[in-house]
Amino acid sequence: MKSLFKFFVKTARVMAVAGALAAAGHVCAASEWKAFSTPGGQAPLPMVLRTVSGKTIDLSALKGQVVLVNFWATWCEPCRDEMPSLDRLQHRLGGNGFTVLGVNVGEGAAHIEQFLKRIPVGFTIVRDSDSAVLKAWRVQVLPASFLIDKNGMLRYQLVGDAHWDEAEAQAPILELLK
Repeated sequence: MKSLFKFFVKTARVMAVAGALAAAGHVCAASEWKAFSTPGGQAPLPMVLRTVSGKTIDLSALKGQVVLVNFWATWCEPCRDEMPSLDRLQHRLGGNGFTVLGVNVGEGAAHIEQFLKRIPVGFTIVRDSDSAVLKAWRVQVLPASFLIDKNGMLRYQLVGDAHWDEAEAQAPILELLK
């Protein structure tokens, strides 16, 4: 009975985040990369989150690599759809100073683990369980991706889903890896 109650509480939290995003006009949508207007990019807000297994990941520790930060949730169909191509992107470019960091929004570890059993990925997934990072980064649409250069500066933003196998999606990544 206690585990059933926990399930309902977690489900209510997920639905609350989904409802809040929908009520605020946040939707799942497709788009293209947009460069930050500041020459050389802008510094990202701090991000220190835990993986499903409890390991702490500090975005600033990834300086020196090109990092694709992808905000997602299991209830967002475009988020789910792009996971396999994000995984292929990580496998293709991961050894070349590139990493994908998936930021799950508002969901519990057990729920994320169940999802990853169905759709396994080889990149790091961290939990923004209270959606604080989502709000701080002003994410309004899921999925949302941010591209950070080797100097740790935000250079591009993509709002909506992407087909990560396509040249258009990879072009700014490859540019920053040069």
